[in-house]
Amino acid sequence: MASAYTNDLRVEEIADGEQSGTWGATTNTNLELIAEAFGFGTEAITANANTHASTVADGAADAARNMFIQYTGALDSDCTITIGPNTISRVHFIQNSTTDSGSSGPYNIIITQGSGANITIANGATKAIYLNGAGGGAAVVDAFSNVNLGGTTTIGDNLTLNSDSAVVSFGADADTTLTHTDGSGLTLNGTNKIMFNDASQFIQGASATVLDIAATDTIELTATNIAVVGTMGATGKITADAGIDIDNFNIDGTTIALSTGDLTVDVAGDIILNADGDDFLFQNAAVNLLTITNSSSDAVIKPATDAKDIIFQQFDGTAVMTVEDDISLTINNDVSVVGRSTGTITTENDGNLDLAVSNNFKVTTSGDLTLTLTNPAIGQSGNILFINDSNRTISAHASLLINADVLSAISASGSYHLTYYATATSGNNTILVSASAILT
Repeated sequence: MASAYTNDLRVEEIADGEQSGTWGATTNTNLELIAEAFGFGTEAITANANTHASTVADGAADAARNMFIQYTGALDSDCTITIGPNTISRVHFIQNSTTDSGSSGPYNIIITQGSGANITIANGATKAIYLNGAGGGAAVVDAFSNVNLGGTTTIGDNLTLNSDSAVVSFGADADTTLTHTDGSGLTLNGTNKIMFNDASQFIQGASATVLDIAATDTIELTATNIAVVGTMGATGKITADAGIDIDNFNIDGTTIALSTGDLTVDVAGDIILNADGDDFLFQNAAVNLLTITNSSSDAVIKPATDAKDIIFQQFDGTAVMTVEDDISLTINNDVSVVGRSTGTITTENDGNLDLAVSNNFKVTTSGDLTLTLTNPAIGQSGNILFINDSNRTISAHASLLINADVLSAISASGSYHLTYYATATSGNNTILVSASAILT
């Protein structure tokens, strides 16, 4: 009866009564092959081959018998490697050490044994696999696809999860997971947190639309520029030890804390100095230029030094200041005007002049009239160009203090210059009026 090689290591099994006197040599060879099965072997793939066969030799040394097999060779495409015979059941560590002979690699190797499942090993990678030896339907299985490492595991350098949907689970009930999404990154499941130091410092996807960054005291963002795209809201205070350079930054209903006192921006967009005596300063790097003082009694706007002026100016160089209500202006010293001081000339041909509208008027008669000045302010003065188109009878309202000869004179046809001065807001003889001689 002949020897057989039907075992998984393809070592020689001597038949009964065979090889008398040569048992020692055969046994030594078998022991060497068994030792080889626990070793390392290298097998080269024919250049640019799409398929390759690794058949374990019967009773002779063979790289495919080794537990660790390193495949080498230059490829221009993925290569399918069939390990035979398809009846052997083995555990292998297989490394893809092939090189790229073209320009589109590196390439994978695909380990197969029969018509069952195969295992793909990326270039440069090593996998632990086993052959199930099921004959024509034999399969190759990833031995570490569901490995449970019960204790502490240390990895010297790199750990690669090469599935585009790989999941790393944490906890006895896998309540926390990190999932890889190809081309996007890693996703932490649900509303779980990445925590630092203790549970009070964390980053959390609080909902599908909200990301929370929390700290016990301070969150520091260190960068040359921090860009905010969209709207940044603040429910508390924004503080800064140095200056804040803000461009298109909307603050609604919150408070900016300054070094002394608070500056509030309310929901209407008003800026409020909260404490009496707080100053709002406009300044350059060297000197304070303008001070606005917040006080319960008076609001004071003044240059910071006597050498400075307050200038109201439009971009085209025309000085404009609009006051929408009455203004009381107290000047404690002389007023110097560079250029002209002008006002509106209001035409009132009926002789009824509203002093609340203007200081200067033009009157052209078309009949007899009573000159009347209404709504005067104490100290108000002005001018009237009075043109009498013909000999008209000109009378005066009781509030005017005017010489009778003046009334008689301006009743004659001609042009006259009248001036007035109000000594009270109402009452008889409270508005003083005088007139020039006839001008034409």
